[in-house]
Amino acid sequence: MTDLFDELGVPRDDPNPRRNDDTPMRRPRNRRRRSRPTFFGVLGEVLITGGVVVLLFLGWQLWWNDWIMSNQQASAAQDLTQQFIENDRATQDPTAPPPDPAVGYGDPVVGAAPTDGEAFAVLYIPRYDINKPRKIAEGTGTNVLNSEYLGIGHYPGTQMPGEVGNFAVAAHRSAYGGGMHLINEFQLGDPIYVQTQDGWYTYRFRDLEYVQDTQVDVLNPVPGVDGIAPTDRIITLTSCNPLYSTAERIIAYGVFESWQPTSAGPPADIAAAVNADVQAQG
Repeated sequence: MTDLFDELGVPRDDPNPRRNDDTPMRRPRNRRRRSRPTFFGVLGEVLITGGVVVLLFLGWQLWWNDWIMSNQQASAAQDLTQQFIENDRATQDPTAPPPDPAVGYGDPVVGAAPTDGEAFAVLYIPRYDINKPRKIAEGTGTNVLNSEYLGIGHYPGTQMPGEVGNFAVAAHRSAYGGGMHLINEFQLGDPIYVQTQDGWYTYRFRDLEYVQDTQVDVLNPVPGVDGIAPTDRIITLTSCNPLYSTAERIIAYGVFESWQPTSAGPPADIAAAVNADVQAQG
């Protein structure tokens, strides 16, 4: 019988035998078959991809877009503040003496109810950010609350700034600029300023309340009570709770403290910020 080494034509002591054609000897490899995609495998990949897309969209909507809209709304509100001040200067008699705070300004001026979507006031809350005011417009629809230039909505049928009763407003807590993002951080006595063409209205925070979304009596002239004539001037701020949810509502109440006309300038603790914004805008 012919020896295998003789047939291959290599020395017996060669540790690395080769065929006559110098082709190395290799063991055949077991090739793994590629498994065919299954319905559930494809479905799983689609669901994972869809989940990633949804998370990216939520991140954009709740954080990045929210931040952009917050800045746009603040800039638009600062523009309206400047417009109110410039309109007041244009109508004032330059020879008239300035208002004397020691004498007082009398009862607050109450403006007429605006039309739906009309911006008629600016909301300043130093507890949130003194440089992030918001316009207040009539109505609480998406044309107001989701607007990149508005953000705060006035409940139709509730009172106007400075009026006896309940001046009630609403805003998103997250997304679309988050006009009430920090509503839960109010502290007793915090100022809440509302500016209109007529002047500045100062309210002071008094209480927080958590209610179901169906508890609309918080918008009554006397919040939470039916059929009683109001004697106080109240501001009610409403938003969703908890954060990133609409399960319930968080309500912040403030009581009226004082009023001063536009010609008297903004309240002292926001005067520097407001004047700086007006100068920058001008």
